[in-house]
Amino acid sequence: MAHFTDTLMNDIRSRFAHVNACPFSGPRIFFENAGGALTLNSVVETSAKFAAIPDNQGRANAAAEALVNIIKTAKADMATFFNASSGQFFVGESGTELTYRLIRTAVMGTPDGPVIGSTVEHPASRSAAQHWAKAAGKSYVSVPHDDATGLVTPDAYTALMTPDVRVATILHTSPVTGMAIDVASIAAAIRAVSPDCFIIVDGIQHASHGLIDIAACDVDGYIVSPYKVFSRHGYGVAWASDRLSQLPLEELIDGPLENWEMGTRDTGAYATFSDVVSYFDWLGGEVSDATDRRTRIEAAGAAIKAHEKTLTDTMLNGTGNLPGLNDLPGVTIIGGADNPAREGLVCFALDHVPALDIVEQLNTSGIRTHIRKADHYSGNILTPLGLPAAVRVSMCHYNSAEEVASFLAAMKSISDNA
Repeated sequence: MAHFTDTLMNDIRSRFAHVNACPFSGPRIFFENAGGALTLNSVVETSAKFAAIPDNQGRANAAAEALVNIIKTAKADMATFFNASSGQFFVGESGTELTYRLIRTAVMGTPDGPVIGSTVEHPASRSAAQHWAKAAGKSYVSVPHDDATGLVTPDAYTALMTPDVRVATILHTSPVTGMAIDVASIAAAIRAVSPDCFIIVDGIQHASHGLIDIAACDVDGYIVSPYKVFSRHGYGVAWASDRLSQLPLEELIDGPLENWEMGTRDTGAYATFSDVVSYFDWLGGEVSDATDRRTRIEAAGAAIKAHEKTLTDTMLNGTGNLPGLNDLPGVTIIGGADNPAREGLVCFALDHVPALDIVEQLNTSGIRTHIRKADHYSGNILTPLGLPAAVRVSMCHYNSAEEVASFLAAMKSISDNA
């Protein structure tokens, strides 16, 4: 049984654009959320509103003053959402671009010493860390993840840590395995050996599935891609600690110090992230009696996690007379079928049906999923498992138990008729 009531589920789904149908192909079930979540209707409206405003920030007029105040409000909303009492938030071109910027600043602004990261990471952080380590003449240390669980542990980091490690990267949740990493414990393990290490976290996949709590993690940078957390494409959001901002930054001569923003920012980007925070706030009020905004956001995160676990458990174990993925012959479940770290995503392969064929047949049935190939995006996960490709089924809390049942019926047909 799903965590949300039918009434609340209908209310949730009504707040998102194109929840039941693709504007190009017609009715469909959307299980491609890891590639980009559905967009809030409020974000669509806000985007149109701010796209029409010609005024710039920092001018002596009412419109400019209003834009500045909207950005200030959005940054305060971000601080509440991320639970950050210090540091600063800013937007950039994309989550990947911001990942590169934060890692570049940390690597190039610190003395000689290794840069460390793990094999489970998305290529955005791994590529950035290795690129700038090479540019700085620093070594790169690669921490292996566990192929069976799709996780990297604090002990795995500790085994390769040395006191001179200057920069570390951590993935919060994998877009291939769907497994959430224990960021706080890994950060603590890193600081136990190298207390002054700069720690940068890729939170892009995690943001839509649960809580972000910077205060509990003791890190220096955190990045999200808003289009994966109910906003739109065209910008990323990053948080940088005060000490990271004190490293040398690209700045205009005689301009403000510790300033990450280059040029005029899109006020609409900030405003649409406020829409995201307001949505979490609303949902938290629906599932709890909390009166404090952060507490409501925490309640929303807990409810999202519970609902998505119901969906993934159903997908893996079946419902009614429909077998789960784990019951299909020749199935491989990436990360294992019984993994408590899973966040709204199941990635699998069948030994008798190629992944590409499964994705195409599901698409014909009106179910949108995605293939992950053993390429530069997913080879770090799939190649050690001997898989050339796998099917990624990624859900969010607005997906329903009925949609999962439709998927399982389609998968049973695909498997039986192979």
